[in-house]
Amino acid sequence: MADLKVGSGEDIIITSGLGSCVGVTLYNKSTKIGGMAHVMLPEFPANREQGNPAKYADTALDMLLDKLRKKRVNLNRLEAKMAGGAQMFNFSSSNDKMRIGARNIEAVERILQEKGIPILGAEVGENYGRTMELHNATGKVLIKTVKHDDIVL
Repeated sequence: MADLKVGSGEDIIITSGLGSCVGVTLYNKSTKIGGMAHVMLPEFPANREQGNPAKYADTALDMLLDKLRKKRVNLNRLEAKMAGGAQMFNFSSSNDKMRIGARNIEAVERILQEKGIPILGAEVGENYGRTMELHNATGKVLIKTVKHDDIVL
């Protein structure tokens, strides 16, 4: 959680424990270089000077793009896929703060749209956790869950 990685070639990047968190992959199929971020919250709090920037959608995606740029990846050819953002618990309150999964999905979608990165696949929402694997050799993203069949994005 609250981490990101970049890989290439035969590397497989895996993140597990995607409940309300969102896993985001950015991949360049011509170079077979991609990365994944596991974000926990939509945005870095303005009132906080320190913290793990990989934890937040806005700062994590910027960090991931910077790591890909350093690998000389053409950022204009990136494609995104995402998973997670579940509502893991039922709350009697309709307080927007309790919609963490939905807010994470919305933040990631907004940021990717602003950066002009198309989302080619998503397995988001619902009420169950996921594990996400990015296979850099093919660009395929495998989504595993306990109660549902595996999905390939």
